[in-house]
Amino acid sequence: MTFNFSMQAIDQVINSAAKTYYMSAGFQPVPIVFRGPNGASAGVAAQHSQCFAAWYGHCPGLKVVSPWNSEDAKGLIKSAIRDNNPVVMLENELMYGVPFELPPEAQSKDFLIPIGKAKIERPGTHITVVAHSRPVGHCLEAATVLSKEGIECEVINMRTIRPMDIETIEASVMKTNHLITVEGGWPQFGVGAEICARIMEGPAFNFLDAPAVRVTGADVPMPYAKILEDNSVPQVKDIIFAIKKTLNV
Repeated sequence: MTFNFSMQAIDQVINSAAKTYYMSAGFQPVPIVFRGPNGASAGVAAQHSQCFAAWYGHCPGLKVVSPWNSEDAKGLIKSAIRDNNPVVMLENELMYGVPFELPPEAQSKDFLIPIGKAKIERPGTHITVVAHSRPVGHCLEAATVLSKEGIECEVINMRTIRPMDIETIEASVMKTNHLITVEGGWPQFGVGAEICARIMEGPAFNFLDAPAVRVTGADVPMPYAKILEDNSVPQVKDIIFAIKKTLNV
C-alpha cells in the first residue's frame, strides 16, 4: 500500500497524530511510524506516483524521513521507532530491490541514524547538490560523469525532510558557492523550494555566485506511457544539464 492511499487517513495523521503530543503539553507522546512506498514507481500512472515529502513536511508535529539506501532505511526506521513523535517514513518502491553494501557500523544491532541529520555522500568543491530518496543515486551518477570533466560535486543525502538539516547544506554552499536541489516531487511549494528559500534567508546567501536551481518532477499528473513517465521525473542527464547551466560551463 503506497502513500497515495494515506489520503484516506490524512485526518488522523494531520489532525490527530501530529497535534496530540503538542496539545497535551508533552503528557501524551505519539510514538507512531507511518511507513510505505512514496513517489514515482514504474507504470502505475498518476494516482500511485505522487511524492508526499512536501505534503507531510509542511505539518508541524510530524517528523519526516526519506531513506535512499539500506543504511538509511535501517538506521532511520530504528530511530523512528524510538521517537515519541509521529514519524512519516517515505520509502521508494523502486529501491526495494536494489542491493547496497552495508558498512560494518551499520551492521550493528545498535546502529541508529539521528533524525534531522543529513549525510555528505560525496565531497566536492564546485557545486552543492542536495537530494533525498532515489534521486540521491542519480546525483551520484551525475557527479561521477562530471568528475571526468573536472567538475567536483558535493552530493548531500538529506535523509530527513523535517526537521531539515539546513546547517549541513549551508556549510556546503559556503564552500562551493553554487546550489542545485533534486527531487521527484512537483516543483511548486516543494522540498527544493524550501531549501532555496532557507538558503536565501540565511548566511549562505551571500556566498552564492549564481542563482540556486531546482531539478524536479514535471508539474503534471504522472503519465502512464513509459516515454512520458521518464520525461516526468528527473534523470541523470537533467541533473548534469542543470549543474553545467549553474556553473556556466
